[in-house]
Amino acid sequence: MIALGIMSGTSLDGIDVALVDLQPKGTGYRVEMFASQTAPMPSDLAQSLQSVLAPREGSTRMVAELHQRLGRAFAEVALEIVDGRPVDFVASHGQTLWHDGARSITLQVGDPFLLREALHATVCYDFRSADCAAGGHGAPLVPYVDALLLGDRGEDRVVVNLGGVANLTALPRRAAGDPSAVLGFDVGPANLTLDAFVQARTGHRLRCDVDGALAAAGRCDAALLDEMLADPYFAQMPPKSTGREHFGAAFLDLHARRLAALSTADGAATLTELVAASLSQAIRALGLDRPRVLCSGGGVRNPVLLARIAARLPDMRVESTAVMGIDPDAKEAVAFAVLGYETLRGRPANLPSVTGARHRVVLGGLAPYDLSSLLAKVAAECRG
Repeated sequence: MIALGIMSGTSLDGIDVALVDLQPKGTGYRVEMFASQTAPMPSDLAQSLQSVLAPREGSTRMVAELHQRLGRAFAEVALEIVDGRPVDFVASHGQTLWHDGARSITLQVGDPFLLREALHATVCYDFRSADCAAGGHGAPLVPYVDALLLGDRGEDRVVVNLGGVANLTALPRRAAGDPSAVLGFDVGPANLTLDAFVQARTGHRLRCDVDGALAAAGRCDAALLDEMLADPYFAQMPPKSTGREHFGAAFLDLHARRLAALSTADGAATLTELVAASLSQAIRALGLDRPRVLCSGGGVRNPVLLARIAARLPDMRVESTAVMGIDPDAKEAVAFAVLGYETLRGRPANLPSVTGARHRVVLGGLAPYDLSSLLAKVAAECRG
């Protein structure tokens, strides 16, 4: 089954796309990557998104326009990577405009029907709402896919995504092949808070700490780090999810006085250490046996961040998911392609142990295109 996964994350730095061949294999899948890329988010579109994201408030008109503009942007990137090749289905996460997991409220936009129109293929979308309807946080959803693709009977593993938010999936060796035994949750900020700080300090001349250069030149402020780590979210027990609403500009405002006293480099070093410290604490609290830590997401491109995580976990291997044959930039897009296949199979793909939902549910809605033929192909592959 040729699938196209599309992911636009909290950082607003780009649109991740992955063109893959998915073949059912036992309870999981064999994944062959054809192509992947991260297309930069158009700057005018990113600015428009910033104008409606927390703590700002947008109008219904602005949300409707962004729904269309994002759909067109997704379609343009999709057509570029597909390059005329036929696609069986598309799975689009969309762009989160608001997320309040504790209240089971979430909203992703990016018109899936524009994708259908461009690619002449069924589009799976709106993956989080079904879990919210069952009382869950609607996030994280990727742990289910991590269990299918990355669980191993020979070792404990922790799969970490360093996107705007840092989240993890705990894969104990005893749970290999059994997603119901998996634990996962949003740990706290990753690139989100650091990017916002760097943008504010440089007047948006820089969108992020490129290669960790600022953090490498600075020193962590231990007192500020302790103050940030005292945030109640870090001590909260799973299931839990978070986002820009908690760890965006409002979080920086809480610590504005101390941050103002720091140089840009020292501020970047402190916020980088916040990611490493909160993540390492969460991993150690899992009680696994020296797990292998597999990292993906934009944060993998920051060598200083990875080095600080590794320094806090000296008894563990901290590696990119590239060692498993999964491009760290494309992993989330691949995961939603798998979730899309699960939707077409009618298989529940949320994990109540992760999201807090009352029960397991089939995720996602469909913008159908020749759906009967697609479902017949799914049935044939799953029988084989």
